[in-house]
Amino acid sequence: MRNFDYWERLKELKLLSLQRRRERYTIIHTWKILNDKAPNNIGMKFYPSARLGIRASVPKFKHQAQKSYSTAFDSSFSVKATRLWNILPKSVNSIIALEPFKVALGDFMTQFPDKPPVTGYAPPNSNSLLDWSAMGGQGVCA
Repeated sequence: MRNFDYWERLKELKLLSLQRRRERYTIIHTWKILNDKAPNNIGMKFYPSARLGIRASVPKFKHQAQKSYSTAFDSSFSVKATRLWNILPKSVNSIIALEPFKVALGDFMTQFPDKPPVTGYAPPNSNSLLDWSAMGGQGVCA
Protein backbone atom coordinates (compact mmCIF):
# COMPACT_ATOMS: atom_id res chain seq x y z
CA MET A 1 0.00 0.00 0.00
CA ARG A 2 2.87 2.38 0.67
CA ASN A 3 3.84 2.36 -2.99
CA PHE A 4 0.32 3.38 -4.09
CA ASP A 5 -0.73 6.98 -4.54
CA TYR A 6 -3.93 8.22 -2.91
CA TRP A 7 -6.12 7.40 -5.91
CA GLU A 8 -4.74 3.84 -6.15
CA ARG A 9 -5.31 3.31 -2.42
CA LEU A 10 -8.94 4.36 -2.71
CA LYS A 11 -9.45 1.96 -5.58
CA GLU A 12 -7.59 -0.92 -3.91
CA LEU A 13 -9.53 -0.52 -0.65
CA LYS A 14 -12.81 -0.05 -2.57
CA LEU A 15 -13.45 3.27 -0.84
CA LEU A 16 -15.02 6.43 -2.20
CA SER A 17 -13.36 9.80 -1.78
CA LEU A 18 -14.98 12.23 0.64
CA GLN A 19 -16.35 14.25 -2.27
CA ARG A 20 -17.88 11.20 -3.91
CA ARG A 21 -19.41 10.13 -0.57
CA ARG A 22 -21.02 13.57 -0.20
CA GLU A 23 -22.45 13.33 -3.71
CA ARG A 24 -23.77 9.84 -2.98
CA TYR A 25 -25.43 11.09 0.20
CA THR A 26 -26.96 14.03 -1.70
CA ILE A 27 -28.44 11.69 -4.31
CA ILE A 28 -29.80 9.33 -1.63
CA HIS A 29 -31.35 12.26 0.22
CA THR A 30 -32.94 13.44 -3.03
CA TRP A 31 -34.40 9.93 -3.48
CA LYS A 32 -35.80 10.19 0.06
CA ILE A 33 -37.41 13.55 -0.74
CA LEU A 34 -38.93 12.11 -3.92
CA ASN A 35 -40.33 9.10 -2.06
CA ASP A 36 -41.62 11.08 0.98
CA LYS A 37 -39.04 9.56 3.34
CA ALA A 38 -37.60 13.03 4.11
CA PRO A 39 -39.33 16.42 4.21
CA ASN A 40 -39.24 18.55 1.08
CA ASN A 41 -38.54 21.85 2.85
CA ILE A 42 -36.81 23.31 -0.19
CA GLY A 43 -39.67 22.68 -2.61
CA MET A 44 -37.90 20.27 -4.98
CA LYS A 45 -40.10 19.42 -7.93
CA PHE A 46 -40.00 16.17 -9.87
CA TYR A 47 -41.61 15.19 -13.15
CA PRO A 48 -41.77 11.95 -15.14
CA SER A 49 -40.02 11.53 -18.47
CA ALA A 50 -40.81 8.51 -20.62
CA ARG A 51 -37.23 8.34 -21.91
CA LEU A 52 -35.22 9.54 -18.88
CA GLY A 53 -37.29 8.37 -15.90
CA ILE A 54 -37.95 10.71 -13.00
CA ARG A 55 -36.32 14.12 -13.43
CA ALA A 56 -35.92 17.03 -11.03
CA SER A 57 -36.56 20.65 -11.97
CA VAL A 58 -33.51 22.86 -11.44
CA PRO A 59 -34.54 26.03 -9.57
CA LYS A 60 -34.54 29.26 -11.59
CA PHE A 61 -31.99 32.02 -10.99
CA LYS A 62 -32.25 35.69 -11.87
CA HIS A 63 -29.26 36.33 -14.12
CA GLN A 64 -29.14 40.04 -13.23
CA ALA A 65 -27.84 39.17 -9.74
CA GLN A 66 -24.22 39.63 -8.67
CA LYS A 67 -21.68 36.94 -9.54
CA SER A 68 -21.25 36.05 -5.84
CA TYR A 69 -24.97 35.26 -5.63
CA SER A 70 -24.68 33.09 -8.72
CA THR A 71 -21.83 31.11 -7.12
CA ALA A 72 -23.80 30.63 -3.90
CA PHE A 73 -26.86 29.59 -5.91
CA ASP A 74 -24.89 27.01 -7.92
CA SER A 75 -23.41 25.60 -4.69
CA SER A 76 -26.77 25.32 -2.91
CA PHE A 77 -28.18 21.92 -2.01
CA SER A 78 -31.28 22.32 -4.16
CA VAL A 79 -29.27 23.08 -7.31
CA LYS A 80 -26.51 20.48 -6.76
CA ALA A 81 -29.04 17.82 -5.76
CA THR A 82 -31.21 18.33 -8.83
CA ARG A 83 -28.22 18.35 -11.17
CA LEU A 84 -26.79 15.19 -9.60
CA TRP A 85 -30.22 13.50 -9.71
CA ASN A 86 -30.64 14.36 -13.38
CA ILE A 87 -27.48 12.52 -14.45
CA LEU A 88 -28.90 9.23 -13.17
CA PRO A 89 -30.18 6.86 -15.85
CA LYS A 90 -33.82 5.76 -15.83
CA SER A 91 -32.78 2.31 -14.59
CA VAL A 92 -31.54 3.93 -11.37
CA ASN A 93 -33.83 6.92 -10.75
CA SER A 94 -37.02 4.86 -11.17
CA ILE A 95 -36.26 2.39 -8.34
CA ILE A 96 -38.81 2.80 -5.54
CA ALA A 97 -37.15 0.77 -2.73
CA LEU A 98 -34.17 2.30 -0.88
CA GLU A 99 -31.77 -0.65 -0.63
CA PRO A 100 -32.03 -1.64 -4.32
CA PHE A 101 -31.65 2.06 -5.17
CA LYS A 102 -28.42 2.28 -3.14
CA VAL A 103 -27.03 -0.81 -4.89
CA ALA A 104 -27.92 0.53 -8.35
CA LEU A 105 -26.49 3.94 -7.42
CA GLY A 106 -23.24 2.32 -6.30
CA ASP A 107 -23.00 0.40 -9.56
CA PHE A 108 -23.66 3.59 -11.52
CA MET A 109 -21.05 5.58 -9.58
CA THR A 110 -18.33 2.97 -10.14
CA GLN A 111 -18.51 3.75 -13.87
CA PHE A 112 -16.76 7.06 -13.17
CA PRO A 113 -13.15 7.43 -12.02
CA ASP A 114 -12.75 8.71 -8.46
CA LYS A 115 -9.71 10.98 -8.63
CA PRO A 116 -10.13 13.76 -6.07
CA PRO A 117 -7.82 16.77 -6.14
CA VAL A 118 -4.69 16.00 -4.12
CA THR A 119 -1.71 18.28 -3.53
CA GLY A 120 1.07 17.34 -5.92
CA TYR A 121 -1.18 15.53 -8.41
CA ALA A 122 -3.00 16.98 -11.40
CA PRO A 123 -6.59 15.71 -11.53
CA PRO A 124 -8.42 15.82 -14.89
CA ASN A 125 -11.31 17.84 -13.35
CA SER A 126 -12.92 18.61 -9.98
CA ASN A 127 -13.87 14.91 -9.64
CA SER A 128 -17.58 15.67 -9.34
CA LEU A 129 -19.95 13.24 -11.04
CA LEU A 130 -21.30 16.34 -12.79
CA ASP A 131 -17.89 17.03 -14.36
CA TRP A 132 -17.32 13.42 -15.38
CA SER A 133 -20.75 13.16 -16.99
CA ALA A 134 -20.24 16.52 -18.77
CA MET A 135 -17.06 15.11 -20.35
CA GLY A 136 -19.34 12.95 -22.46
CA GLY A 137 -17.99 9.67 -21.18
CA GLN A 138 -14.30 10.56 -21.48
CA GLY A 139 -12.48 8.86 -18.66
CA VAL A 140 -15.44 6.65 -17.80
CA CYS A 141 -14.33 3.18 -16.82
CA ALA A 142 -15.33 0.35 -19.10
